[in-house]
Amino acid sequence: MNNPIHILVAEDDSDISRLLCGMMKKSGYIPQPAYSGTEALLYLEQRQWSMLLLDLMLPGMTGDELLNRIDRIDDMPVIIISARSEPMTKVSALRAGADDFITKPFDVEEVSARIDSQLRLYARIAQPAMPAMLRHRGLVLDRDAMTVTAEGAKLTLTAREFEILSLLLSAPKKVFTKSNLYESVWREPFYGEDNIINVHVSNLRSKLSKAAPGSDFIETVWGMGYRLKP
Repeated sequence: MNNPIHILVAEDDSDISRLLCGMMKKSGYIPQPAYSGTEALLYLEQRQWSMLLLDLMLPGMTGDELLNRIDRIDDMPVIIISARSEPMTKVSALRAGADDFITKPFDVEEVSARIDSQLRLYARIAQPAMPAMLRHRGLVLDRDAMTVTAEGAKLTLTAREFEILSLLLSAPKKVFTKSNLYESVWREPFYGEDNIINVHVSNLRSKLSKAAPGSDFIETVWGMGYRLKP
């Protein structure tokens, strides 16, 4: 993710707050601790946040009250972290707008994974819808009809090849890293195994060159990734 991820941690236990904030810093996020519901509300009013981690039993304004006060227009994911484990507490929190509920005591790695999962989900939701028809030089891709032509010649692509080409066409000047391509097309975390990307891009290039001999549509930006040739 290119933009800094700012996460508000509303937790009154200083040891737990320190543990959560330390874990987030290791993940490359920017945490901001708040030790009461009132303090958390002040922070929420000051800026836009990427996520809120919320304890329900906060001094001052409780987590339940804060959850009901949050303006949901910003589409900020909220994860509850609470010692209250009664089923009705979880149901009430989720119905009030929370996206996930983690019970104390918790496993730090599980919390980290759930944070990453919610951020990926909200990033996908926030992406603007891709137009149905995408064009670049002699390439025309129709997402509704699921067709691609290169210099007027029709291509037969696999689903993955179609999605890779759609992504490249959606931002012709952008260099897409292998991580960008994998997480957008496969919708799974990228762990550095780039051979699968190389194979799909190679197959896609081969099909494009057969359809339009002499035309080179995709270029490799060494050490970075791929983009459409200007």
